[in-house]
Amino acid sequence: MSEARIQLAFGGLSPTRVDRLVERYVTYERIVTAITRRRVRVTDRMREMIGVDAQMRVRQLDDLGVDLVFADMPGFSQRLLSYEGHPRWLFNRGVGSLQPSLGIVGTRSCTAYGLELAEMYGRVTAQAGWSVVSGLARGIDGAAHRGAVSGGGHCHVVLGSGVDVIYPASHRGLYHMILDAGGMISSEFPPGTPPEAWRFPTRNRIIAGCSDVLLVVEAGVKGGALITARIALDYGVPVYAVPGDVDRATSVGTNLLIRDGAFPVLGPEDLAEVLDLLAPIYCPPDAEVVDA
Repeated sequence: MSEARIQLAFGGLSPTRVDRLVERYVTYERIVTAITRRRVRVTDRMREMIGVDAQMRVRQLDDLGVDLVFADMPGFSQRLLSYEGHPRWLFNRGVGSLQPSLGIVGTRSCTAYGLELAEMYGRVTAQAGWSVVSGLARGIDGAAHRGAVSGGGHCHVVLGSGVDVIYPASHRGLYHMILDAGGMISSEFPPGTPPEAWRFPTRNRIIAGCSDVLLVVEAGVKGGALITARIALDYGVPVYAVPGDVDRATSVGTNLLIRDGAFPVLGPEDLAEVLDLLAPIYCPPDAEVVDA
């Protein structure tokens, strides 16, 4: 494993910035040299992080129980690899799964009805033998994860912070329940990375790319859920949405998705039927849980 690649992974740079650096310098060794010798403009903190010895980083990851998996390694998500612009690496804590995956996303500012639905959808997904992919955010994400755990299922959480930085902090208990239930926490950003706004749209492409199918429960006309849905559509991932009242702000996004071609889901039993029909398409033969 390239030591320079490990060092760069700890820099916390945006994925597009890393792509530009690779295009310019070709090798990770030359990128790290250019950054540490101040030929590339980055923050002092980023330069300091990248300058730390790679073997020290490996020991830190071992202490945290975190795996750093690069795109050319066997443990990297095969779903993500099929999409242009996939992350070059992921920090993972926990266990991955070869089950088919349903991404469940929606607004943080959801209704009580949306929360109830998301939790039921998460439980139905788990009972159907699918993994739930989401972002641990307040609202729909957290409810879907809770439902999946209560249904005895697997969750894959993708964070816009480091895998050891629980955001929101109120989901600390849920975070540990997911890990205790055999789930996985992933991030493109190194441990210790705080949740900053610009990191979440890049996180959303990973949620879309790790999902065989995406379900949007409640969403306004703007927000991360619609970003994730648009990315999923660009990737060719089937998108489903829950219809709602035409004058309700949290239903505007889902109704627009359905108008533009997303498949409607009309309740937990409807979702169960959809997952049952799609399982033969997305479930690989002899599927089993594997370390990610």
